[in-house]
Amino acid sequence: MSFRPAPVLALALLASASTVQAGPRVDYMLHCQGCHLPDGSGTPGRVPALRGQVARFLQVEGGRAYLVRVPGSAFSALDDARLAAVLNWMVAEFGPSESARGFRGYTAAEVAPLRADALVDVDAERARLLKNLPD
Repeated sequence: MSFRPAPVLALALLASASTVQAGPRVDYMLHCQGCHLPDGSGTPGRVPALRGQVARFLQVEGGRAYLVRVPGSAFSALDDARLAAVLNWMVAEFGPSESARGFRGYTAAEVAPLRADALVDVDAERARLLKNLPD
């Protein structure tokens, strides 16, 4: 009888994978980067950039809620706590850092009611918020 470590190792990895919690970076990779791209640059004219932009929404009234209420967030398969963690990671990762000063992280309790009220006209709300951003 010979010992075959590869199948045993594969089974061990599969068993442990179900108990490993993905972090916000991995959740971004799995749920967001398909549209916003790995570096958060988006696709001009189709998908808004996150890099250098996402934290700017925190500077305008309604911007914080907007980030939760956009369809990609509101309808995400992530639970409220994991969505909050991804949003917090995106603010820190994509900034800009000067816009994120004093940032109070999202919590699951904050995210839950906001995502239940998903935006209908995302483009109009985004335009309104961008118009009201400080220079």
